[in-house]
Amino acid sequence: MSSKKDSGNLSVMPPPKHIAIIMDGNGRWAKSRHLPRSRGHQKGVQTVRKIVKHCAKLGVNTLTLFAFSSENMKRSRDEVGLLFKLFLSVLKTETGKLKDNNIRLKIIGDLSVFTPEIIALAQEAEASLQSNTGLTLVIAANYGGQWDITESAKKIAIDVSNGALDPDNINAALFNQYTALSGLPEVDLLIRTSGEVRLSNFLLWDLAYSEFYFSKTLWPDFNEQSLDDAILDFHSRDRRFGERNGEE
Repeated sequence: MSSKKDSGNLSVMPPPKHIAIIMDGNGRWAKSRHLPRSRGHQKGVQTVRKIVKHCAKLGVNTLTLFAFSSENMKRSRDEVGLLFKLFLSVLKTETGKLKDNNIRLKIIGDLSVFTPEIIALAQEAEASLQSNTGLTLVIAANYGGQWDITESAKKIAIDVSNGALDPDNINAALFNQYTALSGLPEVDLLIRTSGEVRLSNFLLWDLAYSEFYFSKTLWPDFNEQSLDDAILDFHSRDRRFGERNGEE
């Protein structure tokens, strides 16, 4: 579903405020080259660097990346361990680069499964980049959309039981304030790579009126032009948000 339009047209188009990406295909990329899965994940990190830099250049406000889902915990112990180590390595090596490029970092998900070292590094990275004013990079790690909704409901229930919230005041706008992406722009565009056409429990609350773009490109091969194609396709959509735009 890639667009064939000239990517130069992006220069006169405002970018989506918030892009979310399900980065899929690392394992298949490695397998097709007879390489260990670890090489696919490592190549995927290189793609992250390129896409983050390109989003910042285009003026995207927020980029949310699905790095590690709660369902990934069901994979082999070796692969889960690899993902943990890779996450730790990225936190150690990339924070300085994000700071130099004025990028703010937010990590969402249930971090309790990670080691104390990873949790501490994640908190330190967020704190050190908090004052940056450019692109907000959101990393979803051990994240699930159902988990997010459940946690939000728990927080609301606590506030109701404490008398801090009147149940009659609970609506979609208020619920949104309790979710992991609270305070950030609504997701305009969801991209999933590798040809899969499902959400895989990602941002279930936040994608209500997002545009979906499914690319057959495996994540390690996804590049700046691939992102431009997705954005051009986004601009071709008639976004109605449930309205008819004056039609009968």
